[in-house]
Formats: sequence, structure tokens, C-alpha cells
Amino acid sequence: MNFFIVVIVVVLGIVGDCHGDGLMKNFYKDSCSLAEEIVRNITWTNVASNPFLPAKLLRMQFHDCFVRDCEASVLLDSTADNTAEKDAFPNLSLEGFDVIDEIKTQLAKINCSNIVSCADIIALATRDAVSFQVSLKKEFRQEKLFNNTSLWTVKTGRRDGTVSLASEVNLPSPFDDFAGLKQAFADKGLSLKDLVVLSGAHTIGIGNCEFFSNRLYNFNGTNGSADPSLNSTYASFLKTKCSATDTTTVVPLDPGSGRTFDNHYYTILKLNEGLFQSDAALLTSGHARDIVDEMATTTNEEFFKSFGHSITRMGAIGVLTGDSGEIRKKCSVINP
Repeated sequence: MNFFIVVIVVVLGIVGDCHGDGLMKNFYKDSCSLAEEIVRNITWTNVASNPFLPAKLLRMQFHDCFVRDCEASVLLDSTADNTAEKDAFPNLSLEGFDVIDEIKTQLAKINCSNIVSCADIIALATRDAVSFQVSLKKEFRQEKLFNNTSLWTVKTGRRDGTVSLASEVNLPSPFDDFAGLKQAFADKGLSLKDLVVLSGAHTIGIGNCEFFSNRLYNFNGTNGSADPSLNSTYASFLKTKCSATDTTTVVPLDPGSGRTFDNHYYTILKLNEGLFQSDAALLTSGHARDIVDEMATTTNEEFFKSFGHSITRMGAIGVLTGDSGEIRKKCSVINP
């Protein structure tokens, strides 16, 4: 997603693969009872000092699950003989690897490094990061939208893959039209509603000028004109931030609410202030637009439920369970 955070997230040969057969609640209850507590505590500590971490981990999980499925292949380092996913262009700006490594190191201290998979750490840490950010919002606590410290349940039992190829990285793009987005999600067994709901991850995080400045200057060769589907006032504002060749400046994906995980993304989308072409594309389909309207007018509680359902479906794509794959002792390297 190239600062395309989220968003997130056709059957994969076996229907069960998409729905995570083999995963279960409290998978580590007997084998490593402190596993989920360790993930949560380290993630919360890091989010407290880095409010952009939830967006970064959402993006990491999305990039992992959309390439070679949810098996932590995005965490593997390149070797002399292989260029891994991490070094493909769309992944060069991924962040949060240090948090995953910190969690794995702490698990090793209680002899759980060969028990808890890196794939499960990604899923748990992403959930815990977003949940902690929501817990900080006083209004959400008062409205009792934050229950039992977690916005959604993460079933565990994933195992780690042993292959990571940069050549396989073909992710949905911030430049995609609706047909491209819909097909990319369908290829992973995800529905149109999953596409629209997981795009709601753009309610937090930042976007690099490099991935939307084409909408500001000479859009589709229109003699310097901006994308007509972009709110003209917003386009003028963005031009004050980004030149046509800017590759370093970043702006909030959800202006006015960029650090709050809520349904505000859909409000700005209806105002034609979606930052990327892929955001605006959601309004070009009647069915998708209906879901945008639904998410914009629903309560945050209902949005959280919908998002939890969709990211759970995404997090179960093609998971390795049982004797498949391995449990990496170090997340960036396959076991010897």
C-alpha cells in the first residue's frame, strides 16, 4: 500500500483456508500462558510513545496477508541468494518490525520463542495497537465502546512460512480503480464489504505526496488540472503541501481525525476528500457507495464490529496450521 495503510485485507482453492480452519481462541493457554499478555503489554507501551504505530501495524498485516497469505513472510530478511518481500518497493516504507522483534525477544526469555509464531504476533499486535489507541479516547470509554481491552477477537495457531520473494509482491495500489481493487480482494476470498470496511483503516495514518500528487497536477494529462473527483478546496490545500515531484512530505489520511480510529474516514470520503485514487474509487460503484453511506451514518460501535469481522477474515487468509510451516525462533530468519 505504499503509505496505503490499510486496507486493507474468489476462493483460495479451499474455502477453509480463507476462514482460518485450525485457528482457535487461547491457542497458547497451555503451551505459553503469558503469550498474549506479553504481546499486549509491549504493544501498548510502544503505542503510548508512537501514536502512528497502529496504522503501521495495520499496514504490515495487510501487506503480509495479501502476499503469500498470513504467514509472516513479510518479516523475513533478504539473503545473498534471495530478495525477500521486505525489499520490494511497496514494502520499503513498512515500519514496526522492531516491535515484532521486541515481542519475540521477550517471549524467548520465558522459553516461548519456538512456541509462539511470528504470524500470530502480527495479528495480535495489530489488534492490540488499534484497541489501545481507541482506549485513549475518553468519549469511547464513556460510551462503553471499548470492552475487555480488545476491539476484536484474534484466534491463534498460525505457523510461519519459509518462503519470501520480492517478485511475488503485487499489492492493491493507491492508484487502483474500483475494478482493480474489487478483483484484488476477491482473489483473496474477501467481499466487497470487506474492501470498503478495511479501507476504513485510512482513518489513521499518513500518506506520502508521491502517491497522490498525480491527482493535483496534470491529472491524466489534463493540462495541469486536478482530479475533478477531488474536492477542489482540499486539492488547493494539498498543493500547499506537495509539489508535483515531492517524494518525502506526508499528510494525514483522514484530515482532522488522523490519530483517532473511528468511522470519520467515510465522512471525508463523501466530501470527496479521500486522499488516494483508490479511496475515491469506492464512490464509483453504487454498491460500494451504499456501504460507504452505511459506515458514515452508523455508530462507531457498529463500525468497530464490522471492521473486526473483516480484519478477522483477512487475518485468516491461507493460514498455515498443524504441521505446516514452522515456528520461527527469530522472525526475520527461517530456522536453520
